[in-house]
Amino acid sequence: MPRHFLLGTALAVFAAIAAGAFLLRNPAGEPAFTDRQEMPALARPAELSLIRDRGHAPHLVPASKDRFPGFDANKVQIVAEDPVSTFSIDVDTTSYAFTRRLLEMGERPEPDAIRVEELINYFDYDYGAPDQADAPFASTVTVTHSPWKSGNRLVHIGIKSPRLHTETLPPANLVLLIDTSGSMNTPDKLPLLKRAFALLVNAMRADDTISIVTYAGSAGIALEPTPGSQKAKILAALEALEPGGSTAGSKGIESAYRLAGQDFRKDGINRVLLATDGDFNVGISEPEALERLIEQKRGEGISLSVLGFGRGNYNDRVMQALAQAGNGNASYIDSYSEARKVLVEEMGGTLMTVARDVKVQVDFNPATVSEYRLIGYETRLLDREDFNNDAVDAGDIGAGHSVTAIYEITPKGADGANDPLRYEHPVTAASGNIDEYGFLKIRYKAPDGDVSELIETPILAEAQSAPLDDANEDTRFAVAVAAFGQKLRNSSYLAGMDWADIRNLAVAGRGADESGRRAEFIRLIDIASGLDNL
Repeated sequence: MPRHFLLGTALAVFAAIAAGAFLLRNPAGEPAFTDRQEMPALARPAELSLIRDRGHAPHLVPASKDRFPGFDANKVQIVAEDPVSTFSIDVDTTSYAFTRRLLEMGERPEPDAIRVEELINYFDYDYGAPDQADAPFASTVTVTHSPWKSGNRLVHIGIKSPRLHTETLPPANLVLLIDTSGSMNTPDKLPLLKRAFALLVNAMRADDTISIVTYAGSAGIALEPTPGSQKAKILAALEALEPGGSTAGSKGIESAYRLAGQDFRKDGINRVLLATDGDFNVGISEPEALERLIEQKRGEGISLSVLGFGRGNYNDRVMQALAQAGNGNASYIDSYSEARKVLVEEMGGTLMTVARDVKVQVDFNPATVSEYRLIGYETRLLDREDFNNDAVDAGDIGAGHSVTAIYEITPKGADGANDPLRYEHPVTAASGNIDEYGFLKIRYKAPDGDVSELIETPILAEAQSAPLDDANEDTRFAVAVAAFGQKLRNSSYLAGMDWADIRNLAVAGRGADESGRRAEFIRLIDIASGLDNL
């Protein structure tokens, strides 16, 4: 048989297999077949996708099995029926970095991968320092007109903790818990992970210690607790890591906590940094069991943060749960630049907690507000009674973190999503404060405290309500990011705002932008707009 015929046949088969992989998803990005037995025989073994990742040559990887917790976007609430909104703050940034990566690869993220609050809180905002020296953060409230619904207002709540320089941080006892399983054997996983942690090592001080635990089939100690002065030894241990084996995440966590306890710093930072693609498939794989272990160690003074790498196996549901149980934050590292942001520029926030169990509650005034909608925080909602219950866990704020929450409200008398009731009785504020849209309350605990403190701020109505064009740059930019996230989720509330409007608002709020991250966001708007036109 002629060689050219064999070669041509092989190429045709390979092309058909590759094409089969693309046929596994319909044009909307959803699986074309729900039952594996319904798939064409040719398509079953392929399950491959062509990935064009920035900084790497195109390569074939298994079809994505990334998992995100599903949720429905917050609906409009009627103040007369449900005037109180309660949620836990969130400083995780996974959603933004993951969304950025997919957009830069020419893919539109699935809606569940987009948590609008994580997009907003990816950026730093200058909300000012707290008035009291012992306060962990300051809070600000701004009310502006809504850019997507005439007559509505946006209540912009900002929280900011003071930034701490690395040299002022307490001594750190860090354990790097590194996934070295076979699934980490791609350029955007273990190789990027090594470079990311090298940045952290080079920023450590002589009185800090670093340990390294790996897990792949069985847990292993790659480096006993080593002082930060021995950077060459630590970097050599990092560089020697190689991928291989299945993932025994629970065994690695147990070993990591043992090392953290061995070098425990009573008045310092004790934290495990879990770096993985999120694929826990050997050992204690149930998130609830892992959460219980992590919560127990949190009570002993050892926190846990999560760094996610790569795609295809990323289990966001587990990563979020583990970080929350460990009083830590979850970040997604999609590039060397992102590693520098998380592990160097924002090291204080990554390692040092300044306030625990931070909860927000807004009591809307039925005399001035008919409806409200919280933008984002769907996976962080709390029951009303949880606010005063110090036993209920909530999010934590690290040094230098800024947190933003935005409500869209319909003032009394404006056209809302719901028709007014025919037999509605006139409502007046019980306190007589008709100049208030509502009342903001924030609860938090000191890092070593068990009893919460309370901050209260009135949300003034028209006296502080102004056109968005007159607001400061941070407010305008945060609103642009909020619109961007809702637009990507195909929110019906954004029908009155197109991509050009969002871009113009982001440009107006860009400001000095020394890091270039706001300019990068504007480029993402252009990409998302282009994908909508395909």
